[in-house]
Amino acid sequence: MNLSNILTLIRIIIIPIIVLCIYFKNPFFGWSAFILFCLASVTDYFDGYLARIRNEVTNFGTFLDPIADKLLVSAVILILTSKGIIADWETIPALIILLREITVSGLREYLAGIKVSVPVSRIAKLKTLFQLCALALLILSESITNIISIIYLGKLFLWIAGLLTLYTAYDYVKASIKHF
Repeated sequence: MNLSNILTLIRIIIIPIIVLCIYFKNPFFGWSAFILFCLASVTDYFDGYLARIRNEVTNFGTFLDPIADKLLVSAVILILTSKGIIADWETIPALIILLREITVSGLREYLAGIKVSVPVSRIAKLKTLFQLCALALLILSESITNIISIIYLGKLFLWIAGLLTLYTAYDYVKASIKHF
């Protein structure tokens, strides 16, 4: 157990708290969800960074980190959809994001079985940034009702993330297909 793995575990542990805070329509809980989501998002960057610079990359962390990322994003997308914050046309990029995560997980599992690794691209990192910013803004949109542009900015970022997600999914499948 090292600092990177502890950060990853903390990210997983606070997911239910974020979901509950989003569920309660109250500015205090909305801000709490926003702050916790932002902290969880930041740990997504720092856990891997710390593991690499401290030479503490472990099999456990390599396994758990992408799961923590997918759990966080999926849980928030689902609760925001259930509350109608992600609705109508915005369900399309949300669905693209969820389907890509399932597809890439399956590909990674297959490729790991044949000892092949596909590195994360810069576009995939940009996709993650837009995805996390979109969800953070959408979480915050219920607590700041007097600034209507926050929800529209969140939805715009969700669409950008969805388009980048399509590109990265294609890129990942293209890099993987030669191993079938």
